[in-house]
Order: sequence, then structure tokens, then C-alpha cells
Amino acid sequence: MKYLACSAILAGALLLAGGQAKSADDSLPNPYQAPIEHWGQLPEGREWGGVSDEAFDSKGHLWVIERCGGRNCAGSDLAPILEFDTETAKVLKSFGGGMFVQPHGIYIDHNDNDNVWVVDQSAEDAKGEQVWKFTPDGKLLMTLGKAGVKGEGPDTFNDPTGVVIGRDGDIFILDGHVGKNQTVARIVKFSKDGKFLKTWGKKDDQPGDLNDPHNLALDRQGRLFVADRGNSRIDIFDQDGNLLDTWKQFGDPSAVFIDDKDTLYVAQNFLHADAPEFKRGIRIGSAKTGKITGFIEDPDQDPKQTTLGPESLKADKNGTIYAGEVDRKEIKKYVLK
Repeated sequence: MKYLACSAILAGALLLAGGQAKSADDSLPNPYQAPIEHWGQLPEGREWGGVSDEAFDSKGHLWVIERCGGRNCAGSDLAPILEFDTETAKVLKSFGGGMFVQPHGIYIDHNDNDNVWVVDQSAEDAKGEQVWKFTPDGKLLMTLGKAGVKGEGPDTFNDPTGVVIGRDGDIFILDGHVGKNQTVARIVKFSKDGKFLKTWGKKDDQPGDLNDPHNLALDRQGRLFVADRGNSRIDIFDQDGNLLDTWKQFGDPSAVFIDDKDTLYVAQNFLHADAPEFKRGIRIGSAKTGKITGFIEDPDQDPKQTTLGPESLKADKNGTIYAGEVDRKEIKKYVLK
């Protein structure tokens, strides 16, 4: 069964104003104050690069991966993994310098002492195309994938984008970022000790297929929510790869996050020709029902997409959102009204 957009969204999409169809988001309230821009204080002399993902640990600290002051970390010795105190917005710790090409996803394993998982998307100079597991102090515990090697086998990746860990320790890695010659779009499952278990998905637009899978999250039931960006939908799987549902009411998702109350946060960072009725910004809704209750519109809706919007996001227990932006090289903080 496919979930349809709630009636308020459908009404907004169908009403006409001056001969033009209104956006599906026009009737949704924005429950947040104006954002705090350029949140987070880097050490003196260091500038922000593209921010591609965030994660909270059990202490409420925000971990961020930042692309070494630019678009990637190739040739840089700067540490892209940063731990922030959200009260002071200051860096508490950083590590990973010289290890990464283009860090893309970060995840904190709450089953396992807040260990830090980081996905390196690209390959260059015999580095990248790997997923790393660190202790919170930066000790390397596990590496999946072959350094600098692109592939689609059980021990190689082709531009991986995200990782989550199930309650039993199983590892789920999203693989197949968009690219001119990209043919891969899949989820790869490993056991907690890094043994390959299975893979599913291929690049296409049919049910169960993926296209530029960009981010993923687990809900309290253990369901996998995938931001299937190229197909303008969220795909929901069980942990064996069975497709449970497909939601198209959240626009063109670049990132998904689900909190402990089953609130679903979805970021859309650019405008997609296949979903023109959806604006760029952040949608808030229910992971249980698929109903959308709020929308934070990005201030720039330029269809030329000269600057992309929020590409990643996480929310704390109070509903405060921290959204990373790659093009604008910043984190925006959104606090409820």
C-alpha cells in the first residue's frame, strides 16, 4: 500500500493561484523560528567546508563531518570528524586527518559505547570508498571496503553514502551515489563483526529499486527508511530487504532522520524535475503514518539551483534541528517557536 499525501498537502497542490498550481507545501505551517546560521565554532584559523552529515551521541553532543574547508578532504590533513558541545557550540574533539577523500555519512552506534561510523564516498590517491568504525577517541576498530577501489562486490563499494546499525549489531550501508556512469544503487548488509550477509537493490525506478540513494535511518520498529533521492521518494524496507512501503509525499529527499517519538524529519536540498510541486527545505511528519505536519522553506528556491539547500539533518530530544549544507558550507540550527 502506498501512502498518499495528507489532504492538506493535496489541497495545497491542487489549488490555483493566478493560473499557477500552488506548491504542495504552501498550506503547511512552519513550527520553527528563523534559523541560527553558521552555527558551530571551529578552531581559530580554520574555515567550514561542506557539511554532509551529523549525529548525536548519548551525551547529547553533536558529531559532524566537515569536508576539510572545501568540497572534499583529498590532500588535506585537517580532521573532518568533529565533536561539538551543543551548549557552547565549540569543538570538543576532532580526528581523522589525512584519512578521507570525501566523507559523506556519520552514525553513532548507541548499542556499542557511542562508537563512530563514517562513510568515505569517493576514491582518490588509493584512498576512499570505505566505511570506518572508530571509538569516540578516534581509535580505528573496523574498516569495510578496499581503499581507493570502486566495485559492487561483497567487499567493495561504489560511492557509498550512509550507514546505520541495527539493534543486534548488523551493519547497513547505502551504496551508489549519483554519477555520470553510476550503475550501482543498493543496500549492503554485514554482521556486527563485518561479515558480508547480503545485498539488495539495483538502479531503476521500479518498486524496490533505488536511484542515487543518499541517506538512511532506522525507526523504533527496525524499519529502514531510505532517502531515494533520484526517484523522489522514501523507500521503507525491513532488515532482510523486503519493500514495505514507498512514500512520495516528502518530495525529493536528501536526508531522513527519525527520533525516539517517531517524528520523521526529511531534508530536500534541490528542486527535482520529477517532483516540481515540492519546494526545497525541511519537512516534518510521522514515521508511523506518513502524515506531514510542518515545513521549513529554504529561502532560496531558484530553479537554476545555483546554491543547494539542506543536505543532512538531525534533531535533538527537544526537536531542535541541526541541518548541514554542503554548498553553503555551514550548519543551520532551528529552534521550535
